[in-house]
Amino acid sequence: MAQTLNELPSACTQSTADRLSDQSIKRLQAFYQATGDTLLWQDAAQRQTLAQMLRDTRYDGLEPNNYQLQRSTALVQQGSPIAQQCHDVLISHGYLQALQHLRDGVLDADSTEPYWYEEGIKKPVRSSIIELAASGLQDLPQAFAQARPQLQQYQALREVLKSSYILSQADWGTVASAGKSLRVGDRDARVPSLQQRLERAGYLIAPEQSEQQLDVAVVEGDVVLAQPETIDPLLYSQQLADGVKAFQQDHYLEDDGIVGPATVRELNISPEQRLQQVRVNLERLRWLDKQLDPTMLVVDIAGARLLFFRDGNIVWRTRTQVGTVRRQTPLLKSRITHLTINPTWTVPPTILREDKIPAIRRDIGYLARSNMSVLDYQGNVLDPYSINWQSPPGLMLRQGPGPSNALGLVAIRFANPFSVYLHDTPSQHLFGRASRTVSSGCVRVEDAQKLVDQLLVGATEQELARIVQIQDSGKTRNVNLPQPVPVLLAYWTVEVDMDNRLRFRNDSYGHDQKIATALQAAQR
Repeated sequence: MAQTLNELPSACTQSTADRLSDQSIKRLQAFYQATGDTLLWQDAAQRQTLAQMLRDTRYDGLEPNNYQLQRSTALVQQGSPIAQQCHDVLISHGYLQALQHLRDGVLDADSTEPYWYEEGIKKPVRSSIIELAASGLQDLPQAFAQARPQLQQYQALREVLKSSYILSQADWGTVASAGKSLRVGDRDARVPSLQQRLERAGYLIAPEQSEQQLDVAVVEGDVVLAQPETIDPLLYSQQLADGVKAFQQDHYLEDDGIVGPATVRELNISPEQRLQQVRVNLERLRWLDKQLDPTMLVVDIAGARLLFFRDGNIVWRTRTQVGTVRRQTPLLKSRITHLTINPTWTVPPTILREDKIPAIRRDIGYLARSNMSVLDYQGNVLDPYSINWQSPPGLMLRQGPGPSNALGLVAIRFANPFSVYLHDTPSQHLFGRASRTVSSGCVRVEDAQKLVDQLLVGATEQELARIVQIQDSGKTRNVNLPQPVPVLLAYWTVEVDMDNRLRFRNDSYGHDQKIATALQAAQR
């Protein structure tokens, strides 16, 4: 084996598909050194088990044939000693590659979907898979189970994928996008295709009878058949609307039963595209598994919600408002260190330029109504009426503290170069929307005071009393947390709910497509 390994890749590359990278060759050499420099896959039962483990990687969103699946099912006793050794080496390569991809992902997360990290926070890195692979030869199912993320979201998504309609559907049809929004009682030529789409995806039960159903009536003790009731095939009925509502709930749309542009857009995403979305998010969850700490705050950007973990369990969750497509909430990992009670708000330059100055030009009274002061860069207050707002000099706008302040009554601070943070908001009505990509990049938190309570676990009674006094005073003060709390602003667009239903979010930021493109290139 040593000679064969030393002569790689020339000794074993019979085709382009078998060409191994320098990194793969070094990994193989280390693997065989750790396992006694001998043939490892002579036992047919062991190869059969490996083949089954590789086939099961399709539920991880991977392509089994990329891991030498065919070789793992073939005989290795035939041919020259070199041929047998090469066969063994290539099976080992597939085995190592599969374990590495299951644990760390196919792609390099740092280049495909980079996060910003606060200084001092350790970035996830790929470590050697050799130890797991070598010990796993005695129990291949256990090795594959250990390589997979233990993250509950990953495990649930993988299990649902085994029985999901996504894998069995070739096509479920489309609904024409032209036309007005459909409401109950409307007659429309699109209704039959809508009904078919909902039936194929499991949101409606296909009628067992024909379009004409017989009504049964009782007349003076006798059972008689009433005249058949004709069902209008073009009628958008309440039954169809109920199916649409269930679909809307699974796709984070307003569940009003109205078939508008957003609902039609989601209806017309094909099974192949949905499967690709699942694969993308399984890859992403392999990365996120290494980002999570037992106690931390996670902002689910695509789902516009916040999850607070303590000792590995979710102890509190709430809705959020996140950045628009133009002003996206960034991906990052940092630590929450302090709160600002009764914060002021200094308007960021982009918002100042694009939103506030145009508003002031239309009506200078906007400043007084918004409790805003105009300052120069030295912090001196300026007279707004003395400024040429058509060509204003370098200045800042600062909103005073209070319930109407854009940051509400508390801002939650953590280091980052994007000037984003979590905060309260006076725009409470926006939490009722299904889509909450409405902020300028910061994360607005529903029930922000309850989040403060979670962050202050461990504070003394005296510290808590002091915070209440600051809140009541209306004065702006910073308050340090008893200990910093990790915060992760992350993005994923598929999950499994408590009823074991796959739920899909709109990829509003377009992050999924980048990963999908990179995965397709890697598989080729």
